[in-house]
Amino acid sequence: MPRRRPLVIGHRGAPGYRPEHSRSSYDLALQMGVDAVEPDIVVSRDGVLVVRHENEISGTTDVADRPEFADRRTRKRVDGIELTGWFTEDFTWEELSTLRCRERLPDVRPHSATFDDRQPVLRLRDVLDLVRAGGLAQGREIGVVLEVKHPTYFASVGWDVAALIEDELRAAGWADGELPLIVESFESTLLQDVKQRGIRGSYIYLLEASGSPFDLVAARGAAAPTYRATAAPAGLDALAGLVDGISVDKRMILAPDKLGRITGPSPVIADAHARGLRVFTWTCRPENRFLVRSLRRGGGPGGYGDYESEWAVIRDAGIDGVFVDHPDLGVDFFGSSV
Repeated sequence: MPRRRPLVIGHRGAPGYRPEHSRSSYDLALQMGVDAVEPDIVVSRDGVLVVRHENEISGTTDVADRPEFADRRTRKRVDGIELTGWFTEDFTWEELSTLRCRERLPDVRPHSATFDDRQPVLRLRDVLDLVRAGGLAQGREIGVVLEVKHPTYFASVGWDVAALIEDELRAAGWADGELPLIVESFESTLLQDVKQRGIRGSYIYLLEASGSPFDLVAARGAAAPTYRATAAPAGLDALAGLVDGISVDKRMILAPDKLGRITGPSPVIADAHARGLRVFTWTCRPENRFLVRSLRRGGGPGGYGDYESEWAVIRDAGIDGVFVDHPDLGVDFFGSSV
């Protein structure tokens, strides 16, 4: 059965107000009453699980301004995409720990950018520990939604990401169901690998609005299913029993037309629920840049549009979990367990 209200998940903490994945971003999300927070993880050169949106870190840290690391700038192909920059797998954790967090979208979130260069990069263990401590301080359970980035790519450079996750979760006391844990990835093979290691939690398959998952492209080439096919009834049939749910780009629910008008909700939530699957969506943001075109208002890309109308379609369709960048707005709109 769908939840009475959706889980409200602080997407990388509270990045509407603080640089994503910074300590203050997570602290603020917990203070604002989220049910869970979502760290993204990538891997360092020495096998430490580092909390960053991507393994290319020039947009979210001060690495490009650090002369001692100038020679680390390089070009790589990650999940089939050519990227130039600085990559976590080329740095030890000791080196990464000297970097400072920066706002990824300073044009949209200039206030958050005022916190640039103040806070160090975090490890997964840091986030796990602060969430546990936050739950104890508030007298409630707070969960972690662990998003695993690029496991097939990291396997190609020598890392078994599932093994690293198992070791870290067991060492931190998050492997046995004591606290709410969700593992999510755009690669279903990673989810199965972690699940088979006996990590107790929920397993959620992330689905983009277009394209195909890189693990299946690497294994099957052109025969790999698309994300859209996976979200269709036959695709959901195949997922039932393998994962606990899906997490979809909100456009797959809103179904905007060419004029930017919402035509949804699409049937994806109802179809998934009929097969016993939960449905999450990402990302509910109030700024004009991220809203469907018909709901944008004045104030430029960082101004708030009519986000309530967009969010209401998602809520009323029976969503089970929402990722939000502004936890106070998300908790107020979707409800709180506090």
